[in-house]
Amino acid sequence: MTVLTLARPWLIADLGQEMRVLSFAPWRPGFATARRILWREVRNADLTPDLDVDRWFAAEMAGQGASGDVGMLTSRDIGRHFTAQAEVEGIAVTCIATVGLGNAETAGARRATAPAPVGTINLAVVIGAGLTETAQLEALTIVAEARTAAVMDSGLRLGNGARATGTGTDCIALAARPGDMRFAGLHTALGEALGRAVRQAVAVGAEDWMLENGRVADGYPP
Repeated sequence: MTVLTLARPWLIADLGQEMRVLSFAPWRPGFATARRILWREVRNADLTPDLDVDRWFAAEMAGQGASGDVGMLTSRDIGRHFTAQAEVEGIAVTCIATVGLGNAETAGARRATAPAPVGTINLAVVIGAGLTETAQLEALTIVAEARTAAVMDSGLRLGNGARATGTGTDCIALAARPGDMRFAGLHTALGEALGRAVRQAVAVGAEDWMLENGRVADGYPP
């Protein structure tokens, strides 16, 4: 059972046991064995041009006793996190999402300059089944697909009228036990549960962000 703790500036997901986490998180990316996934809330002013972010984040994680865990960075208010769960044929999936869209992009194009304020989508997804490494890689693609679908469903537009498909700094951390399950595609029970949980959590988070900020991401050249 995943237990969430909000202790600003940290949001901490305790997985209840060590699991194999696959991510492209700034701290311990790739395949890593970890018990916790952490979000560190930051502000633009915190990340000055002369800051060595890697060294700074390493020190922050160490200060939390989390050097052996997986860590992500977000400028979204970590109090505005959303959790969705789905279970299909006995396979349970939990998705915890922080959704900021100030850094929105559309696939196949990019902004000429970095937008401000920065915002990103950070997801921690926990699977209640044992997977092979290959299945976990496939599961990561389903998470990314569901996130993109939720962002597109939200109707967020960039300043040039293009529909947003995500942000320039999205991050996904996917946790599962090592096991024998070999497939995680959309035809599988796991794929269905993944898509449902992720799509719901991101959709709620995107709507929450747009209620605060509007349905157009400013700063994109027309």
